[in-house]
Amino acid sequence: MKQLLLPAIAITALTASASVDAVRVNAIGYLPADIKAAVLMVEDPATPIEGIAIVDSKGVKHAPDSVVKKATWAPMGATYRIYFSSLTAPGEYTIVAPTATSPSFRIGDDVYKGANEVPLQYMRQQRCGYNPSLDATCHQHDGYLVLTDDGRDGRHVDVRGGWHDASDYLQYLTTSANAVFQMLWAYRENPEAWADNYQADGRKGSNGIPDILDEARWGLEWMCRMNPEEGFYLNQIADDRDHRYAGLPAGDDVDYGWGKGTGRPVYPCSGKPYGLQENKNRSRGLASSVGKFASSFGLGAMIFESIDPDFANQLHQRSATAYEVAQANPGACQTAPCVSPYFYEEDNWVDDMELAAAIRQLISRADNYKQDAVDYGRMEPVTPWMGADSARHYQWYPFVNLGHVLLARDADQKVAREFTANMRSGLQRVKERAGDNAFVNGIPFIWCSNNLTVALVTQAMLYRDLTGDTQYQEMETAMRDWLFGVNPWGKCMIVGLPEDGDFPRDPHSALTNLEGIQVTGGLVDGPVYGNIFRSLRGVHLRNEDRYAPYQNDIVVYHDDYHDYSTNEPTMDGTASLTFMLGRLALGK
Repeated sequence: MKQLLLPAIAITALTASASVDAVRVNAIGYLPADIKAAVLMVEDPATPIEGIAIVDSKGVKHAPDSVVKKATWAPMGATYRIYFSSLTAPGEYTIVAPTATSPSFRIGDDVYKGANEVPLQYMRQQRCGYNPSLDATCHQHDGYLVLTDDGRDGRHVDVRGGWHDASDYLQYLTTSANAVFQMLWAYRENPEAWADNYQADGRKGSNGIPDILDEARWGLEWMCRMNPEEGFYLNQIADDRDHRYAGLPAGDDVDYGWGKGTGRPVYPCSGKPYGLQENKNRSRGLASSVGKFASSFGLGAMIFESIDPDFANQLHQRSATAYEVAQANPGACQTAPCVSPYFYEEDNWVDDMELAAAIRQLISRADNYKQDAVDYGRMEPVTPWMGADSARHYQWYPFVNLGHVLLARDADQKVAREFTANMRSGLQRVKERAGDNAFVNGIPFIWCSNNLTVALVTQAMLYRDLTGDTQYQEMETAMRDWLFGVNPWGKCMIVGLPEDGDFPRDPHSALTNLEGIQVTGGLVDGPVYGNIFRSLRGVHLRNEDRYAPYQNDIVVYHDDYHDYSTNEPTMDGTASLTFMLGRLALGK
């Protein structure tokens, strides 16, 4: 990078108070080897851009590698991508443009150090049963079976534990099993990244086990309770009647028919449409849910084998049985709506079976599992949201297919090439959809778009590791940067990360809204299409929108408690951060 030999100038904020011009940077920072880029947004397309400089803490200015005009992002008049990859010296910097100055940011090998532990703070806050963050117990009477096929309705089953799904207190096997797998995967891929600062119950103190495995085990033990007998699997605790209560979990007194706060409904996995009231889902099989039991139990068995062999053996047996049940009951098993029409509309299931079979093959080395994985994988070569403009809520879930990764690593080079190509195809579709977008963002702005963003980064990282192919590295880095402020709103999308960043201060969370407790580590849903924001029940703003100059008719984001469509943290999205941040914490 050529250094500009210009007199030092003071770095100041925008002098024109009415200006909305802005330079968006990754507030947590850039690794030295990153493709480094910022985005300049100007209201007037005639605004001059000459003289842009990256200024270090000593006032020395460095010229960018290039400034490239990109497709306009309304309502701004012009957008530019500022590249400075050749700047690798560790330090603190600011980008100064003629009409805007960026927040300061760092370059260094350690900019992500410790960031991987932050999502685990949110996971501990979301614990049900005993919550270490609040030092309180909740939902101790869960729960009572409903909508069974064998006359067991009303029977009590002990399903205490697990995590609250988001800022309500519902619990879903679908998202919880994925959260378990994501954390186990993050540990398996980078075991050296994880600290031991908390005990198994989530309270501070070392117990000789990495905290991420303590958290994953918390979920695995709950999943065992959700599998109370061989061949019987539970899918959900509580339903949207939960939304009648907006307090802290220990005080949850919603009456589901057994008395206030004395137990919640527990829905079994079902292969047919169901719902207790007029709203019904579209379930048509068990494989999506029971397949998740099989893969999470299986990976848990592998990882805990050297830590707790008895627990690992139990998980191994449960995984084998779950796989058989899932294989015998193909189709998607969706969550249950009740008084409102919203539910997780998962329509795909072969990805769950591919992953389950691939994990079973790793455990048993049996060729039949490998062939199953290949067969299932060929039924969905690309996760359908990739390259699409829209999808229903959680229609294609999980958002990343890690079964493809395992097959792409297979010793059979023909299989490996096929599934590596499938991974590449998905990335290519998203890249093509991004087009000339200044943010290199080809994600559809559906509900929980940030979860899709993390999934894309995960797939891109793993693909680059497998192949050494760097053609998607800019998109990978840009979408990571998007989560930390290189987006139209300049918003960091993870609560509390970085500590001095512009992260969500008014998330849709009872802990924050009622008690002022920061839900540190929580990944919020992220921007959505304007028509989604305008159509959802109960969504509105209670405060003035500080990001109004950057909203458009197509995509919106609001840091506002009452916008649960963009500003609600989710447990599974947060868990999915652990692989990405674990790797970045090591400077990779």
